[in-house]
Amino acid sequence: MLENIFTLLMLVLLQAVLGFDNLLYISLESKKADVTRQSFVRKTGIGLAIIFRIILLFALVKLIGYFQEPILHIPFEDVVEGHFNIHSLIVLTGGVFILFTAMKEIWHMVSFKNFTVNDSVSNHSVSKVIGMIVVMNVVFSFDSILSAMALTDIFWIMAVAIVISGLLMIWLAEKVTAFLTKNRMYEVLGLFILFIVGIMLLTEGGHLAHLKLFGEEIVPMSKTTFYFIIAILVLIDIVQGRYQKKIMKSQEGKA
Repeated sequence: MLENIFTLLMLVLLQAVLGFDNLLYISLESKKADVTRQSFVRKTGIGLAIIFRIILLFALVKLIGYFQEPILHIPFEDVVEGHFNIHSLIVLTGGVFILFTAMKEIWHMVSFKNFTVNDSVSNHSVSKVIGMIVVMNVVFSFDSILSAMALTDIFWIMAVAIVISGLLMIWLAEKVTAFLTKNRMYEVLGLFILFIVGIMLLTEGGHLAHLKLFGEEIVPMSKTTFYFIIAILVLIDIVQGRYQKKIMKSQEGKA
């Protein structure tokens, strides 16, 4: 029993570490809904995602071989070569979508002329935003579920870990969104981090498909590298912000 509790705690910690990119996406995606409905969107989206994660866990436990079986082969040697399975195709699709979303939002931020508080909010339907949160949550969950399966084969432990981590995500999503709302300058930083998440998913999907471009195999971006890049980006943003404030104060003093 003690061993099971320890395994459960390890799985919850694993879900938390692997779920940061998902949490950031949820916080940014929910801002597309009406302000009064954003909290409902986040809670409902994550709640439904918990159910689908458990369903996915059950499917992977029963059909792991099917998800890993190659279904598509690209044979152009020394140009593009790869063996794609369902897992790799899902991860690659998620990566493309995340990249597209990040670039679209960044372009929107720099293209409008008259800035207002609600410029970055496009009031999409609640059901559409919830649907996107659920779909991308499932995409992000593949790695954490497969990692959990490597630690234990007891279904209920993995299911409970998914539920606990989901509840923690609901709580943290509210905190992250509140922070971004109060500090809108960090929205740009968040979008660039989301862009890197997309690249990470593409490299991971390419690695799963044994994809080679011009004879060079795609190597996945490690979580360590991902968090290191985030730390550098945050540090640059903080230093640049403080330096900009000093310049503005200096200019005001001269005026």
